[in-house]
Amino acid sequence: MSATRRTVLAGLAAASAIGAAPARAAIRRRPMPEGFLWGAAISAHQSEGNNVNSDSWLLENLPETVYADPSGDACDSYHRYQQDFSIAKSIGLNCYRFGVEWARIEPEPGQFSQAELDHYARVLASCRAHGLLPILTYSHFTVPRWFAMRGGWEVPDSPDLFARFCDRTTRALGDQIGMASPFNEANIPLLIKVLRPIITAEARAKRDVMIAAAAKATDSPKFSSILFADPDRIDANLLEAHRRAYQAIKAGPGDFPVGITLSTQAIEAVGDDSVAPEIEQMLYGGWWDAVNASDFVGVQPYFRLRYDAKGLVANPPGTPMTAAGYEYYPQALGEVIRFAARKTDKPIYVTESGIAADDDTRRIAWLDACVAEVERCLDEGIKVHSYIYWSLLDNFEWTKGYRQHFGLVSVDLKTFARTPKPSAHHFAQMIKDRA
Repeated sequence: MSATRRTVLAGLAAASAIGAAPARAAIRRRPMPEGFLWGAAISAHQSEGNNVNSDSWLLENLPETVYADPSGDACDSYHRYQQDFSIAKSIGLNCYRFGVEWARIEPEPGQFSQAELDHYARVLASCRAHGLLPILTYSHFTVPRWFAMRGGWEVPDSPDLFARFCDRTTRALGDQIGMASPFNEANIPLLIKVLRPIITAEARAKRDVMIAAAAKATDSPKFSSILFADPDRIDANLLEAHRRAYQAIKAGPGDFPVGITLSTQAIEAVGDDSVAPEIEQMLYGGWWDAVNASDFVGVQPYFRLRYDAKGLVANPPGTPMTAAGYEYYPQALGEVIRFAARKTDKPIYVTESGIAADDDTRRIAWLDACVAEVERCLDEGIKVHSYIYWSLLDNFEWTKGYRQHFGLVSVDLKTFARTPKPSAHHFAQMIKDRA
């Protein structure tokens, strides 16, 4: 039996294992609203592998890199997407949030690969064939290397180039898309700005050295990548890029909602004269206005930040932490759903909610706590339309490489065999309990 055949069978066996898991005593829950979406999320670069024409691939492989590992083959989801869909379906999910990769579709400026568009058409068709609504992200942080070499999102015509890509991609794929967002966490540069005071000078210097090395390696006057760029130089262009991309995507084909997913960390005020309102404005800028001109908002909380009159309040000793190094605080999900309901009348989706944990019992507790937060918000009359966990697979976690594990499913990085964790079985039962 060939290695490829063996790993395919291993993946299929993993998928069927969820259905065979020992039954857990049913918990009485009222059903979720009709049409509620249970899902998992993933991104193209973090799972597909060998995204060699992207800015991130270059940065990961520089001698001066700040990335712990190169992405390499990742989870090989580029070839094994059907296994991933099968596992998602076996959990009881009815949607799957994933992305296309701009660097594959447009590897050189204005040169669109029909072969790659055909590939993603097959991916979308397979997603639907597995009974999963495809929720598509057009850009999840990465961009083509040529785009980064000319200045990335700092260049005035960057919105036009992104809209051109969204137009071409939608014309090829639009009739298969269920929902979409132009960007993942469109305000991610503003979160980086918020967190800037706690990033050490040494870490900032290392990032600057890496970007300078990328510019030298590509002989480009200004290499710029979204996770390392000056937020003040790119946020206005990202807002305009979303506006133009929204128009391009809505032109069709297809008739599906196009919204915005935001990094929505819980911002809490401590004491009198807290600077929390200023921090909140810094985190969101003009993005709530953009939400109100779009079709929905996706909230994506992972932690909370507390501020008094002097600034960020440190966590007290003994605060429970996740394996990603921030506070274990699933209640952030309920806080940001309520915040979003105050900011917009647009439909609210939980498009990411996850925990980095090596002890899977903590992931099970996280799922219980987060779904309970969604249920409380529903009981309060807030219309929440989904709970989408990050992530289906343990995958490439940007500068942390493969050292953080968010997945419901572990992946052997040599054989690519997928093994559902107990949390995957638990999630499946949770969904069944609320059917």
